[in-house]
Amino acid sequence: MKRLWKRVRFLFTFHRSIPFFKDFFTSKDVANTKKLFFVLLILGYFIFPFDMIPDVILGFGLIDDVSIAVFLLQWMVKMAPEAIKEKYSF
Repeated sequence: MKRLWKRVRFLFTFHRSIPFFKDFFTSKDVANTKKLFFVLLILGYFIFPFDMIPDVILGFGLIDDVSIAVFLLQWMVKMAPEAIKEKYSF
C-alpha cells in the first residue's frame, strides 16, 4: 500500500520532474542504450496501447495507462546516475 501512495504522489508532482527527464536524456553519464530503451518503451506503449481495462469504461480505463506511465518514470529515476538523482533530490 505504501508503494501505491508513493506512485500517486509522484504522479501529482510530475511537473517538477520534467527538468530531470531533460537532464537524463541529455546527460553523457547515462548510457545511450538506457536512453534508447526508455524511448522505445514509451513510444511502444503509445503505438501499441494494450489495455487491461478498456478506456471507454467510465474513466477507469485510464488507471492502467497512468499506472504504466508512473512505473516507467520511476524506473527511469532508479536507473539514473547518482549525480542526477542528487541534483533533483530523488
